[in-house]
Amino acid sequence: MQTARVLGSTRATIKHASLTGERLLIVQPLGAHASADGPPLLAIDHLGARKGDQVMITSDGAHTKELLQHDRAPVRWSVIGLLDLPAD
Repeated sequence: MQTARVLGSTRATIKHASLTGERLLIVQPLGAHASADGPPLLAIDHLGARKGDQVMITSDGAHTKELLQHDRAPVRWSVIGLLDLPAD
C-alpha cells in the first residue's frame, strides 16, 4: 500500500473488456513529507476520489481480481481508501 495524490482522471477509447465502465485515475505516489515518489500511475477507482484528494493505493492482484470480478484484468493499481487529512 502507498499514499498518492489524485492528479486527474483519464479515458481510453479502446480498453480490455474487464475495464468497461471502470473509472481510471492518474495518481502521483507520495513519499515522506508528501513529496513525489516516482512517476504518476494509472489506478482504477470505485470510491469516487477527486482531483487533489489523497488516497491509499494498492498493487494487490487478489484485490483487483475481486474488485473487477475478472482473473486476467490488466490492472496493477487500485484505490482502496480516501485519506481524511487535517487542515494545515
